[in-house]
Amino acid sequence: MIDAIEINDADALPAYARQWRELLRGTPRGSFFQSIEWLQAYARRAGDRERLRVVLVRSGGRLVGVAPMVERTERTAVGPIRVLTYPLDEWGVWYGPVGPNPSATLMVAMRLLSRGPRTWDVLAPCWVAHDGVDGGRTEHAMRLAGLAPHAAPHATTSVLRLDRFVGWDDYLARRPRKFRHEVQRKARQLERSARVEHVRWRPEPGGADDRMDLYEECVELSRRSWQAGSDTGNTLCDPEVAGLLCEAHRGAARLGMVDLNLLRLDGRPAAFYYGYRSGGELLGLRTGYDARAASGAGAVLFARMVEDSFARGDTRLDLGPGPEAYKRRWRTATETSWRLSHARPGGWRGRALAAARRWRRSRRAA
Repeated sequence: MIDAIEINDADALPAYARQWRELLRGTPRGSFFQSIEWLQAYARRAGDRERLRVVLVRSGGRLVGVAPMVERTERTAVGPIRVLTYPLDEWGVWYGPVGPNPSATLMVAMRLLSRGPRTWDVLAPCWVAHDGVDGGRTEHAMRLAGLAPHAAPHATTSVLRLDRFVGWDDYLARRPRKFRHEVQRKARQLERSARVEHVRWRPEPGGADDRMDLYEECVELSRRSWQAGSDTGNTLCDPEVAGLLCEAHRGAARLGMVDLNLLRLDGRPAAFYYGYRSGGELLGLRTGYDARAASGAGAVLFARMVEDSFARGDTRLDLGPGPEAYKRRWRTATETSWRLSHARPGGWRGRALAAARRWRRSRRAA
């Protein structure tokens, strides 16, 4: 028999850690952001500002799926509204339920949420691969639970599909000539002026060493880059999120899900690219370089990283959303995540916000 319970206390999560990790290994295109380690770090940073609402789906008393959710207040054009959504907050690109059977997990979770107290104004699963691995499951589950959703594009990410090429040489050969020459020219210039070393660290699952020394090199480079002056609150060196990202690094290292790249010039760090991995799929989180170290250090690091990824058999590199020029140059495709939203009946703010968003989209399409 399948049933579900809701967990609201972060202190209750460790009891489910072992089963959760087993489920994550079987999750279609699962990522570190769906791990219990990420949720624990996220919940600690959010504190009392967000209410944890984790739906655990069980069969015969055994955990078979997890739908991690949080309820939080968001400021909007129509005033503050309570939103029930996934615990990602734009750190990653994709999210969904944990476990090998996402359809069943979503249906049971949505049914539980629809029958419980509606303390939220809008139920809005976001970062959904609606046209991809999700395949419309989230929308279908919401409809079956009586939570008719409105689906809308949320963010567009740049993707480098390495599995579409025989290897690095094949990839370069199919890029524009100007791109190839630029990559090769910057590499030659840098190698003539310094001893170039590319360090790539990928821990094995269950390892005891989290290589905080390498992580701190990335943070220090972040301080020496343009990121030091950023006030967005999402850089490695930002005091607002330093604790979250440091704890996340330790958790990802234990799971073997870190992908850390450093470029050193004459032994000194000059550029970094930091992200998470799951199997052969990589998700870039943050990058930076010391512009004073040498021109082109960031570009050379990225080229070496991509070449190494081909050699390792990686299949996909998600560069993340954003207008950065390097993403446009290196990507082979773009993909869109979706937001599915259902405004609570009787909640005028949620309905007003949904109407305003639909109006803005219609204006842009006109």
